[in-house]
Amino acid sequence: MTDPFMIRAHVPDFESHLAAYRRASERTRQSLRGVRDLAYGDHPDEKLDLYLPEGGEGPFPVHAFIHGGYWRAFSKLDYAFIADAVTAQGAIAAIIDYSLMPKARMATLVGQVRRAVGWLAANAGRWGGDPAALSASGASAGAHLASFLACRGAGEAAAPAAPVRSLLLVSGIYDLDPITSSFLQQEIGLTAEEVAAWSPLTAAPVPGPVFDVVVGADETSPFLAQGRAFADRLAAAGVDSRFATLPGENHMSIATALGTPGSALADRLGRTIAASRRGA
Repeated sequence: MTDPFMIRAHVPDFESHLAAYRRASERTRQSLRGVRDLAYGDHPDEKLDLYLPEGGEGPFPVHAFIHGGYWRAFSKLDYAFIADAVTAQGAIAAIIDYSLMPKARMATLVGQVRRAVGWLAANAGRWGGDPAALSASGASAGAHLASFLACRGAGEAAAPAAPVRSLLLVSGIYDLDPITSSFLQQEIGLTAEEVAAWSPLTAAPVPGPVFDVVVGADETSPFLAQGRAFADRLAAAGVDSRFATLPGENHMSIATALGTPGSALADRLGRTIAASRRGA
């Protein structure tokens, strides 16, 4: 039986998607105004890139994107193209880097993503950003990490500060336990303590932020089941949340859709950004 988390085995043109991400990201770096490699912390991995909208008057909403790669691959350079859809909505895009497993552990990655968004709240005004209109999205492992911008891990004594007002979580992983039986376990070595502490399905949502949880209809069963289960978990906790499956999208094509202005998913991204401004 093929490992349902081995995306290469389920998306025949996997490498073509990756190459397209990189080509699109290079075009984005050439076409959008930006500020590169801003340090949000002291570690060399703690950098982000800002992409600025053309025209309009600030302050602009600020949207952070957290990339996927099963916590152990890729970088902000591979996903700059997401800024195309963000800036088309009149928002500043922040594409965030973080340390990779297995050198770093899950608590470090969660802390870095939170620190990056905290840095944006404190500093985005320097580029015309509105710190009171912060939103975030993430894809795959990035959606897992983004969820902890508005959830308290099972091992945490206190809820994190939640400067984000809305989140779009795309094709996320919300239960880490099945990962320990997948091909990934040999690569990242999840511990039982990490599974218990950092599975969004057992985390406590922070009141306030709005969640939009989406998954491609053509993804493997764990992504479909976990997306629905996490949305149900949010609803049971009284969180303003919604869930959708997107027809025709797989685990790779859905990221392209997120970064393509005018796509159905980019329109959802626009609503996520607008929700951050309404709450401001």
